[in-house]
Amino acid sequence: MRYVSTRSSVGDRARLGFDDVLLGGLAGDGGLYVPEHVPKLPDCARPDSYAELAARIMGPYVGGTVDDDGLAELVADAYATFDHPEVCPLVALDDDHWLLELFHGPTFAFKDVALQVVARLFDHELERRDERAMIVAATSGDTGSAAMEAVAGRDRLDIVVLHPAGRTSEIQRRQMTTLEAPNVHAAAVDGTFDDCQDLVKAMFGDERFRTESRLAAVNSINWARVAAQIVYYVWAAQRLAGDRPVTFCVPTGNFGNVLAGHYARRMGLRIGRLLIASNTNDILSRLIETGELATHDVTPTLSPSMDIQISSNLERLLFELFDGDGAATAELLGQFRARGRARLTPQQHQRLAAEFFGDRLNDRETLEVMGRVRAEAQMFIDPHTAVGVGVAQRGRRPGELVVSLATAHPAKFPEAVARATGSPPPAPLALAAVADRAERCTSLPNDAEAVKDFVRSVRRD
Repeated sequence: MRYVSTRSSVGDRARLGFDDVLLGGLAGDGGLYVPEHVPKLPDCARPDSYAELAARIMGPYVGGTVDDDGLAELVADAYATFDHPEVCPLVALDDDHWLLELFHGPTFAFKDVALQVVARLFDHELERRDERAMIVAATSGDTGSAAMEAVAGRDRLDIVVLHPAGRTSEIQRRQMTTLEAPNVHAAAVDGTFDDCQDLVKAMFGDERFRTESRLAAVNSINWARVAAQIVYYVWAAQRLAGDRPVTFCVPTGNFGNVLAGHYARRMGLRIGRLLIASNTNDILSRLIETGELATHDVTPTLSPSMDIQISSNLERLLFELFDGDGAATAELLGQFRARGRARLTPQQHQRLAAEFFGDRLNDRETLEVMGRVRAEAQMFIDPHTAVGVGVAQRGRRPGELVVSLATAHPAKFPEAVARATGSPPPAPLALAAVADRAERCTSLPNDAEAVKDFVRSVRRD
C-alpha cells in the first residue's frame, strides 16, 4: 500500500509507505495522506474477537510495516486495555435502532479505539528505526486524554496536547492535566479548538522546526487513526445486519469518525446511509444541504468536542470529490481559509449529498433526547451521543436499520446529564478518581512561536 498527499499533483506525486505516513502525520505540502487505492474487505466473516477483526481490516493499510503476526499481537495488546470483552458492544434502543458503545477504553471515549493501536504502532516503528518522536496534538476534548494515556511512560515518545482554555468539560480537562508521566504535557491555549488546530498545522508547516523537534501527529490528520476506526463499522454490521444494509449516524465535528465509515463503504461494506450529526456549529450539515463551506463564529455548546468550524478531515473527502486533483483541492481550501467560504460545483454537491445526510440539534433538543432515552430505554447517554441519536430518530426511514455511535461515557459530562435527567450518571472508578488528583497544565497564548518554545522546553533528547 502506498499513500499520496491530498495536495499533490499527478505528475510529481510522491508515494510513501505506511511507516513514513504514520510518523509524518501531515504531508510536507500541507496536505493529508490518503491510500492510493482502497482495498476490498478481506474475508473476515464473524471473527472470534474484535482484535482479530481489527488485524484483518488494518492489515492491507499497514502494508508490511508490521507483519501479520506482529500486527495481530499489537492489536490484541491494545484492546486488552478495554473493560468490555467485545471492545465495542452493541446495545438496543429499539428493534431497529442500536447504540455502538465506543467508550470502553482507558479514557472512556471513542478516541481510545484508535489511539491505543496507534501508540503501539509508533513504538514499533521508532524501535525499528532507533529514533524518538515528539507528538503535538490539538484536542476539542477527548483526543487529548486518549493520546496522552496511550503514550504515557513510553520511552521513545513525548507528547504536547493543546486544548482551548475553558472549552472542554472539567473531567475532559482533568483527564489530561492529572496524568503522572514525565513525557506527557497539557497546554491550555487562549482560543478555540480551531486555533489549536491551526497552531499544530503551523508547527508541521515549519520544516526546520518539524525536523529538529521530530514532530509526529496522532490527531485524525494521521491516516492510522482513520484506518483503525474503519473496524468498528464492519464489526457492527457483521453482528446486526445479515443481508440488510446498515445506516450509521455519527456525531462529528472534525469529520474523522464519519470518514472512517465512508472508507468502510468504499471497501465494500453494505452501508445504507451515513448520517452526520452536528450541534449548533453545523458547518458540515450546511455543506451537505447547500454545497457551500461557510464558517460562523464557534458557539460553545453542551457537546464541546463538536464545537468546530474547520473540519480538517474534510480535505480527504474534497480530494475525492475533485477526482484526485490535489491542486484543485488546495485552491478551494485556500479560498475557504482566505474568505471564510467556498463552494462546490453542482456536480460535486450532488455526489456529496448522495453519500451523506446531515442534520443538527441545539442544546435544548440535545437535553430532550438525553431525557427521553433515560425515560424510555433506562439509559444515560452523553450530549455528543444524544446529538447523534436525535438526528437518527428524526432522519430515519421506515424499516431502516440504524446504528448510532455512542462516542463518550455519560459520566464525562455529569452536569449536562443531570440537567437532562435529574440525576448524574454513575462514574467508573477510574474516571471518578481524576477529581481528586493535582493538575499540571501550562497556559499559552494563541501564538505559534510561544507554543514552539514550550515544545522545545519539554522535549527529551
